[in-house]
Amino acid sequence: MKKVLIFLMLVLGTFTFATDGTLVVGMELAYPPFEMSDQNGKPTGISVDMAYALGEYLGKDVIIEDMAYGGLIPALKTKKVDVVISSMSVTEERKKSVNFSKPYAKSYLGMLVNKNSGIVTQMDLNKKGKKVAVKKGTSGHTVAEKYFPNAEILVFDKESACVLEVSQGKVDAFIYDPLTIYRNWSRNKETTNPLLEQFETESQPWAIAYRIGEEDLGAQIDEFIVEYKANGGFDKLSEKYLGEEKAFFKEKNVPFFFD
Repeated sequence: MKKVLIFLMLVLGTFTFATDGTLVVGMELAYPPFEMSDQNGKPTGISVDMAYALGEYLGKDVIIEDMAYGGLIPALKTKKVDVVISSMSVTEERKKSVNFSKPYAKSYLGMLVNKNSGIVTQMDLNKKGKKVAVKKGTSGHTVAEKYFPNAEILVFDKESACVLEVSQGKVDAFIYDPLTIYRNWSRNKETTNPLLEQFETESQPWAIAYRIGEEDLGAQIDEFIVEYKANGGFDKLSEKYLGEEKAFFKEKNVPFFFD
């Protein structure tokens, strides 16, 4: 196995540009267990393991670039990173500026609601006077504008800020994926409730983003995803990082990421 190089080039806002022997992968290390840092500041998680495996498949060393989620696509377009692997949903808007691989997972959106909000079903949020927190640039942000036009939408840069607003009763709900909703509800059971029923018409496929015009790389990524899945790679990641959550989702009849 080729040695994997990991650099977090955050000092002075500098970035590492790829050479022929490296694959620079952009992600925001703020979404455990998919993208996160361990106690020593080293990147870890499902997306990190995927990046390493992709690098090995392509015969390249991997450099992880940690950056704000909203900056990932701009960094890809300006060649500061080669690909984005960051639990990114495929949307028509994003497809206007970048290409996507075959989906490797799928999700949908749930809600964390304040216990005193009066919200029993998701559509209760679509009322004048209701407030919803969303993380900037996420699918939750887009979906909130589509499904809840009567609510006031408050945009935050960090997930933690959205959760705090709900927990303190400053907003009625936070829209995000069901895993995040489940985990934040587990930490805030006294003040919040989880709504995990699907209210969208379709699930959100996750894929690896790459630049338009680099279809050869895209074809290799697609081949990697097919082979990785066939060899049980995603099953192993689920067992390593999501064993408890997968059991909970199954119990509640909630679709799982890699089903």
